[in-house]
Amino acid sequence: EIIESVELLKHLGVAYVLLHCNSTYPAPFKDVNLNYLKRLREIGNCPVGYSGHERGIYVAIAAVAKGAKLIEKHITLDKSMEGNDHKVSLLREEFEQMVQGIRQVEQALGSDSERKPSQGELMNRTTLAKSLVITCDLEPGQTITSPMIAVKSPGRGLQPNRKADLIGQRAKRSMQAGDFFFPSDLEREQVQARHYKFNRPWGVPVRYHDFKSILAKSNPDFLEFHLSYKDMDQEIHPYFDQEYDLGLVVHSPDFFAGDHLLNLCDRHEEKRQRSVRELQRVVDMARSLQPFFRKAQRPLIVASLGGFTKDAPLHPSERSQLYGLIAKSLSELDTAGVEILPQTLPPFPWYFGGQLYLNLFVDPQDTADFCCQYGYRLCLDISHSKLACNHRKASFKAFIHQVGPYTAHLHIADAVGVDGEGLQIGEGDIDFLALASDLVEVAPQASFIPEIWQGHKNSGEGFWIALERLEPLMRDEE
Repeated sequence: EIIESVELLKHLGVAYVLLHCNSTYPAPFKDVNLNYLKRLREIGNCPVGYSGHERGIYVAIAAVAKGAKLIEKHITLDKSMEGNDHKVSLLREEFEQMVQGIRQVEQALGSDSERKPSQGELMNRTTLAKSLVITCDLEPGQTITSPMIAVKSPGRGLQPNRKADLIGQRAKRSMQAGDFFFPSDLEREQVQARHYKFNRPWGVPVRYHDFKSILAKSNPDFLEFHLSYKDMDQEIHPYFDQEYDLGLVVHSPDFFAGDHLLNLCDRHEEKRQRSVRELQRVVDMARSLQPFFRKAQRPLIVASLGGFTKDAPLHPSERSQLYGLIAKSLSELDTAGVEILPQTLPPFPWYFGGQLYLNLFVDPQDTADFCCQYGYRLCLDISHSKLACNHRKASFKAFIHQVGPYTAHLHIADAVGVDGEGLQIGEGDIDFLALASDLVEVAPQASFIPEIWQGHKNSGEGFWIALERLEPLMRDEE
């Protein structure tokens, strides 16, 4: 009967979808037979769906995982009403739960293409995985042998499955016992840091423990210190024994002790006040660093100011109130001598090894409105904002032109999809030639750093690769 019905539909030339159904009320779970959806799709050579009369919502959600493109379920206002349909129908709140479950499953299905870890997985892999390390000091040109290689945590370097590839290679750099091997140790040529010439001030991201070694390799105009909450409690003077003829930017931590995420628009007043106190500590830290940087007349402080939700994004109408809370929080800070730059943000940030939803500084219009209304400049994070445009299916060029006039500082990295941030230049979706032209037009004075994820590894290798690729596009021709 099914085959004949399909033949008739094809003969008539109509569009059709076939819904699998068990017409009992309620249908026993053992008789639902969702696996028949595959055969039904083969018979009909068309989209298939599921019309369910069983109790609950889970079978219908499972049907989506089996390929159903359309779900039919009955709705009732009262399951005790007369008739077979009511007792197997869904109440309004149950129907809503089913739709939410279906949407989550649709996202979770993904694709059957080559398995690639998400950015969140890569972040966790650094903590959870292991790496190949050298067990002795090694000089360039010496041959790497098996006894020289050990496997240790964390996963910052070359993965253990590459050990055989390392054996017999000649070292391309000086190494000390305990140093990580990196993928570049298997490549013929390595990018070497050098002096660069750009058409705008540029710097590199650093930490207290590595800024001197990175500074010795190149000629940045400023350093951008990326602070962790543990850095906030460190005494800085052991790291600073001289003044530098450089500018200064400070990047606030995103989270603090006790898993506290910085959120200046938290509706919980106690948590909002804590965020204000923590950001004030960052401001004070920037003031403490300023005397060591002669060109730091007014240090910039880059911060992600909050506005995240856990389960779903906010409706656009709710954003205005939160922007007002952020402005209120910023007004409570003593910022004399520094300038706080809100950072543009991605739609799906990775915090604590998992994903949340961000609602503020994601849309170009309300971001520009905030700057105009409250008088703030921005740190335009290129990778974050490209992800936001990918998610909204909006023009990245239009985004740059809308927020560019308010931009004082840039974080530059590539991006892919809706949550693949911090990629190496040229390895994502961004047209950097077009971007460079747009930035000259709308933000010609903005400074920048290459903010490549894990770019600090192997003595800043990721940063030097990025600068090497960006220089031809953003070269100072004078």
